[in-house]
Amino acid sequence: MKTVEFRRKLYKRGSSFETTIPMPLLFAIDKDQKHNVVFSFDQETNKWYIKLEKFEKERIEDIE
Repeated sequence: MKTVEFRRKLYKRGSSFETTIPMPLLFAIDKDQKHNVVFSFDQETNKWYIKLEKFEKERIEDIE
């Protein structure tokens, strides 16, 4: 099977940097709901992983 590879530009935004998430990675999410993008780094393999989680608004009762 052929390896799929995506490349994206890294943009400077003030004192930080940002990039976009390629649309093919988002095919399985419900685009009508909000999501968090979680970046995880594995030190053993020296690789980054991306996880998409549904955004659930915190209730005020949960904060106290």
